[in-house]
Amino acid sequence: MVVPLPVLDQSGAVVHTMHGATFTSYVRPELGSTELCAWRLELPVGSTGVAHTVSREEILLVLAGTLRTHLDGQTADAAAGEVVRVPAGSTFAADNAGAEPVSAWVTTSVGLEAVLADGTRISPPWTR
Repeated sequence: MVVPLPVLDQSGAVVHTMHGATFTSYVRPELGSTELCAWRLELPVGSTGVAHTVSREEILLVLAGTLRTHLDGQTADAAAGEVVRVPAGSTFAADNAGAEPVSAWVTTSVGLEAVLADGTRISPPWTR
C-alpha cells in the first residue's frame, strides 16, 4: 500500500521571533515529524546574530539576500542559492550585512538545542 506524501501548507506554519530574527516553522514533531525539523529564517537588513553552539547539524539554503555566517571563528558570506552546513557542536551566528532582507530554509534534526556564550540553553519550540 502506498501512502501519499502529506503536503504542508501555510496553515500549519507557526511564526516565532527571537533575537530580531523570524522563524516560520513548517516541519516539526507537533505536526508528526519524527526525525526532521524545517523552517524559514528571515533576517532584516542590519541584523546581527547571536553566537550559539548547536547540538545537531543544521543545513541552511539561502533563498534571498546574502547571509554572513560566523562558524567557529571563520566568517563567510553565502548568497542566494548557496548552502551553509553547520556541524553539530560548532559555534554559529548569522548576520545580514547586506542591503536586502535575508531568507533561508533551515533543516535540522528533532531535538536541536543551542547554548549561548553565557551558558543559557535554548530548546527552540520549532525543533521539539
